[in-house]
Amino acid sequence: MTLKNKLAVVTGAASGIGRATAAALAAEGARVVVADIAAEAGEQAAAELRAAGHDADYLRVDMTDTASINAFAEAVQQRHGPVDVLVNAAGWGRTAPFWEGTPEFWNQVVALNFVGPMTLTKALLPAMMERAQGKIVNVASDAGRVGSLGETVYSGAKGGLIAFTKALAREVARYRVNVNCVCPGPTDTPLMAAVPEKVKDALIKAVPLRRLGQPQEVADAIVFFAGPRSDYVTGQVLSVSGGLTMAG
Repeated sequence: MTLKNKLAVVTGAASGIGRATAAALAAEGARVVVADIAAEAGEQAAAELRAAGHDADYLRVDMTDTASINAFAEAVQQRHGPVDVLVNAAGWGRTAPFWEGTPEFWNQVVALNFVGPMTLTKALLPAMMERAQGKIVNVASDAGRVGSLGETVYSGAKGGLIAFTKALAREVARYRVNVNCVCPGPTDTPLMAAVPEKVKDALIKAVPLRRLGQPQEVADAIVFFAGPRSDYVTGQVLSVSGGLTMAG
């Protein structure tokens, strides 16, 4: 177990990629804090991990609200101590033409996918720097690398998260904190379930491996960046997309 006794915080861990990541980190021995705005699903996810013999706790956080994020970070460190691994996996978007969007919608997308992860990172980073150890994994999207039809603002927010990853990695390398990014392609999550079948079929046809990704497959990449096998890797962006983008 490569993460035995390490404390890992995973946002968006009540479902989809976040939930799969929480389970994968727990399987590697980590103590996991399940962070999500959905209290019932979050409690259930943590309870399932505990039932499987893992150390897991649920704490609510609204990743669009600065006060909620700061209160969450304080609660985590008070209850469990300094964080070793932070996975910013919470994210959300909606497919629609850019010109149909509203400032309210744009602000929500940018807050959840970009500003929220920055805010939580800022709250937990000082303890990592003090201890000269830490792994931060941001979950962006290939939409942020190559753009995605109907997801203009989401693509922009995820592109910002990718650039943030690279710049922060340069800043904190001297403190032995690694910052990397995983970019899922089309993945079989609750968010994908809301996509019309016609669009989903078109996505699958565009993927060279001819299928949707599974949350566990994205989680495997996140665990690599969270563990000791990536100690000499920082500022990197890894697509888990079945070959859809093959971005340079």
